[in-house]
Amino acid sequence: MFSFSSSALVDQPFDWAYQLEDLGYSGWEIVNEGKQRLTPETLPLAREIVETTSLVITIHLPYSDLNLASMNQPIWEETLRQMSACISLASDFARLAVVHPGYLSPLGKQMPDRAWEQNISGLQQICDHAAEYGMTIAVENMLNIESMLGRTPEEILGMLENVRRENLGFVFDVGHANTNGNVDSFLALKDKMVHVHIHDNKGARDEHLPVKSGNVNWSRVAKALQGYEGRLVTEARTLVQGVQSMRNLKTFLDHSNHQNHLE
Repeated sequence: MFSFSSSALVDQPFDWAYQLEDLGYSGWEIVNEGKQRLTPETLPLAREIVETTSLVITIHLPYSDLNLASMNQPIWEETLRQMSACISLASDFARLAVVHPGYLSPLGKQMPDRAWEQNISGLQQICDHAAEYGMTIAVENMLNIESMLGRTPEEILGMLENVRRENLGFVFDVGHANTNGNVDSFLALKDKMVHVHIHDNKGARDEHLPVKSGNVNWSRVAKALQGYEGRLVTEARTLVQGVQSMRNLKTFLDHSNHQNHLE
């Protein structure tokens, strides 16, 4: 159930995705940034990959210069327009779309409650649009930048509870949680997880290192993920580092499975 994703390969065409199955992946997460973005022009390239491989496709909705919590109404509406357009384009071959929560702009910091309401309303509209295609939206926990929403389990739970949409789940980003020092508390939300992003760091910033290259306790993560049935997406800077992450995490998962059998 491993997928590959990389925001570092957005300046390259889609062709490299044909290598993924040979490297041991069964899925690909399209990041919708740069040249990897789904548009009417690039859609045939994505369709060809879908039709000529067995890869399970998920998508990451665009986030650069967009903000679901924007207090600038035209920017908020443009954010919804771009995200909805990606969902529509991918609807024939993807069943899950990852979304970043919004963040507090300078005005949002003065009116955080109103910005939170914008974020909730935006997520509701994205979920309603995705529901028309039978797609799930997965909201991602964010890295340790003060202005970002969704850095704590409490905020993620607040989004899930306030949006009140059956097609909204939680994508657990292990690396992001590590920058906030709350990996363990996020693991307690396992029953809400529909997707997992895998990468490592040393705790201070979002480095997207291969598994075992930072200080994430992967043994604990692997044990907590026992029984999880969604996809594990290695978010890496290169294909080589992605494969390294996948192999290292498989070792932890296999060891955890073995320990469970012994117990």
